[in-house]
Amino acid sequence: MSFYRDAVFALNTNRCELIGEPSTEAEFLSSYKEGVGIDNNGTAIFSDDPADFTITWSDVVAKKAELESDYTAKQYQRDRAVAYPSIAEQLDMQYHDKINGTTTWADAIQAVKDTYPKPE
Repeated sequence: MSFYRDAVFALNTNRCELIGEPSTEAEFLSSYKEGVGIDNNGTAIFSDDPADFTITWSDVVAKKAELESDYTAKQYQRDRAVAYPSIAEQLDMQYHDKINGTTTWADAIQAVKDTYPKPE
C-alpha cells in the first residue's frame, strides 16, 4: 500500500490536484497543482509553480512515514475485526450467557484479543 497520495491530501487543507501516485520529488512536482485563488466566475485557480505550494516533497515524505507507521501499528485492529464473531453471533452468545450463566461471549472476545494483542 502506498501512502504518498494520502500524505498529500492530509497535508493540504487547500484545494489541490494530484495526478497519479507520485513516489519521487520529480513526479510530485510534475503532477501536483495547488489552488491559489478563485476567479470572477468562482472557478478555482491552480498553480503548478512550487513557489506557490504550501507543502514540499519533504513534507509529503515525512507525512507518508507517519501514515505508514500508524497503519502498521493498527494491524491488530484489522486482524481482530475479521476474527471477531459477527454481531448476530455475539448477540446470540450474550443471550445464551444471560440465560445459562455462562461466559461464552466474553471468552470468544478474549480469545481474539489474545490471538491479536494490542501492541504495548
